[in-house]
Amino acid sequence: MKTIRDFDLLGKKVIIRVDFNVPIKEGKILDDNRIVMSLSTIKYAINQGAKVILMSHLGKIKNSEDLEKNSLKIVGQRLSEYLEKNVVFVPVTHGKELKDIVDSLKNGEILLMENTRFEDLDGKKESGCDEDLSKEWASLGDIFINDAFATAHRKHASNVGIAKYLPSGVGFLMEKEVEAMEVLMKGEHPFIVILGGAKVEDKIATIRHIIEKCDYLLIGGGMAFTFLKAKGLEVGKSIVDSENLSFAKEMLERYPNKIILPMDVVVAEEMKEDVSTFIVDIEKMKKELMGLDIGPKSVVNYSKYLENAKTLFWNGPMGVYEMKNFQNGTKGLLEEVTKRGNTLYSILGGGDIVAAATLLGYKDKITHASTGGGAILEYMEGKSLPGIEAIRGQN
Repeated sequence: MKTIRDFDLLGKKVIIRVDFNVPIKEGKILDDNRIVMSLSTIKYAINQGAKVILMSHLGKIKNSEDLEKNSLKIVGQRLSEYLEKNVVFVPVTHGKELKDIVDSLKNGEILLMENTRFEDLDGKKESGCDEDLSKEWASLGDIFINDAFATAHRKHASNVGIAKYLPSGVGFLMEKEVEAMEVLMKGEHPFIVILGGAKVEDKIATIRHIIEKCDYLLIGGGMAFTFLKAKGLEVGKSIVDSENLSFAKEMLERYPNKIILPMDVVVAEEMKEDVSTFIVDIEKMKKELMGLDIGPKSVVNYSKYLENAKTLFWNGPMGVYEMKNFQNGTKGLLEEVTKRGNTLYSILGGGDIVAAATLLGYKDKITHASTGGGAILEYMEGKSLPGIEAIRGQN
């Protein structure tokens, strides 16, 4: 598969599909990690004398009210600060204004187009990979570089559509993501998977596929209580995915020695900061309590499975990591993972666990923190990723 290094970029109009889908609240960017992760590809293109055209989505556009709050203008301003260079923001997604500004770009200059999903207001042209829109966007450039792994599982006009009409390759971030997936495909053993987060439903396909490949599946977070209840244990007011209890029971019956559940949990009467908490063994859970993190015994037990592991895939935190009372489970396991250094190939897949690792100061100590939760989970389910296949198909 070609990368951005394989092209002569000097004087070329290079469309780079980036992932600037960052959280914004009240006009402020809460986490700009995705912007930072895109910088190496953008800087390379600029330094090679390309005329850079950036495309990204931001949020979901269902009605006209979504337009203002999901504009990429604020992202362009932050990007300008990081690049120490003016980024021309174009507040439209098609038409003469956009084309004229693209045509006026000089070597080394950079343009950010408005949110590609603005096109979804008119018949979902972006997310539906509209042919005419794909051709129009492709006509803006000479080369297409996809560096947005988080959308690789989507067949959109801004990734699959454009790639049909231009010489295409991947950027440095996408290249690293693909390399990480190839490591997972080999899954050097012992291969450990940690799954957390709230819902079992979101990960049924992943569990069915990966349980055959891994040596052990360690379950934490809210989804652990669905499995614990499936075993007949009291889980109090803890979150339970009632519609998938039968699935959890089936998995426990089929893989009793592979699926590892918490031995103890951190509990409270309600989920809020500074609430009184205590630790209980899972057999002693009371009806009025809710579990909000795995306990210290569980951390020690899970750590034993990590001692000799060669490959680790981790999706979803072990507790409500945003609150200090319920972040020790996630923090404890992150500490164990980073202790292994280069002897363990560790991949964090998904926004929540990457956000937790960032908050707790471990992200840069992990082998790879993936920017694409949905994409990497679909890959783990054994599905092909259209955004990658569109480029791989050109080689």
